[in-house]
Amino acid sequence: MILKYHIQMTRAALSPYFSERALEIIIAANLKQDDLKNQIGHDEIHYDNNAIDKGDRYIIEQRGTIIATLLSPGILAAWIAFGRMLHTAQDFYAHTNYVSLWLDQFDGAPPPPAEVDPLKKDLVKSPNLRSGKIYFPLDWLYFIKPLRPLILKFLPKDSHGWMNLDSPEQGPKFDYALAAATKRTEYELDLLRKLLTPEMFARFTDKQPV
Repeated sequence: MILKYHIQMTRAALSPYFSERALEIIIAANLKQDDLKNQIGHDEIHYDNNAIDKGDRYIIEQRGTIIATLLSPGILAAWIAFGRMLHTAQDFYAHTNYVSLWLDQFDGAPPPPAEVDPLKKDLVKSPNLRSGKIYFPLDWLYFIKPLRPLILKFLPKDSHGWMNLDSPEQGPKFDYALAAATKRTEYELDLLRKLLTPEMFARFTDKQPV
């Protein structure tokens, strides 16, 4: 997704629970995932090129880093790993056809975006789940807005350019991707709450329990 939506989702889901200093580091790590060095040869970070299993493993690895860090006196690496993990989890809904598969269940009359289920088991493991392929150099030229209509004429329908739900310009499915990614952000925090001791979780959020 476009960076401002990563910020929006992360703040909406996490602001009630984290100190501002922790949240700023988490968001900075999230946004850093879109640096050029993470765009080439790192499909797992963005669930590109059908790297579904690799993306899932990347999230698990980052979660492991969070727990390992909090088992030591450290904290900074946990916030950075959480930001990295959230970017990938959020991109899942913008770069795969999960939202389309979820909407297909309702025969053209889906519930509103707020009701989207971000982790429906049969869809997460569906053999029909796929993500956009990156076609060089066309998918890079796609990001030059004046060229976009022309580039789309030459991009295959399974390309990132056609499949992405990165912004509202992609149509009404974007609202479902945004809602699902926000819920997934909340889910990842709730999962860590269950995996960490109360003391570790309080240190992680940089807030003392009430």
